[in-house]
Amino acid sequence: MESDRVFSVADLGLPNKWYDNARMKLSRLEKQGQVVKVSKGKYYRPRQTVFGTLQPSREETVKDLLIKNGKPIGYLTGYTTWNKMGLTSQISNLIEIGTNSHRNRKRRGNYDIRFTLQPNPITRTNIPLLQILDAVKAVKAIPDANVNDTVKRLITLIGKLAGKDIKRLSGLAEKYTPQTRALAGAILEFDGHVQQAEKLKRTLHPATIYKIGISEDALPNHKNWNIV
Repeated sequence: MESDRVFSVADLGLPNKWYDNARMKLSRLEKQGQVVKVSKGKYYRPRQTVFGTLQPSREETVKDLLIKNGKPIGYLTGYTTWNKMGLTSQISNLIEIGTNSHRNRKRRGNYDIRFTLQPNPITRTNIPLLQILDAVKAVKAIPDANVNDTVKRLITLIGKLAGKDIKRLSGLAEKYTPQTRALAGAILEFDGHVQQAEKLKRTLHPATIYKIGISEDALPNHKNWNIV
């Protein structure tokens, strides 16, 4: 078993009748410091470096909550993706996972794990788009970030999407909050995707005002969407 990989007894390829014995041996190895327990039945072999013992990556720590039988059942969102998307420089010990069902918070090692309900299908193709929409939804809550700078960065990220992904993004946005739909629609319109933007606008109440705090410089057409 390579270091930094989180595993359970089931991953060791042993006959079922050996499981109890294997758990006892893993418990003994934990006391010896040869393996580290991250949660019930989950372990990893620590890797020693000149900087000390390294933990597994966030993805590795929660991989059983992201993939089941080779198919995605959840995806990383929140701080983890905001940092990778260039929306914030902060890193948190909170791991947020989008999922299609309600789940209680967990604790693994140094990480708190929180689940966010996602009404759209979670597929490998959808995940990058859902992560963008989650950021659009959280535009005012992203730490260490100015709303206008965040919007500019989101414009850049959405502008890099292929046409088929723009269409899919618009469809996925329909199941998000009205404010998310309004901001996503305004960005799509600004990027020249008028048809997809109009599709989202038809889902919004024309009298609703969305208080986000966006300037003309960040998104010149924001008033077309009742965004102030």
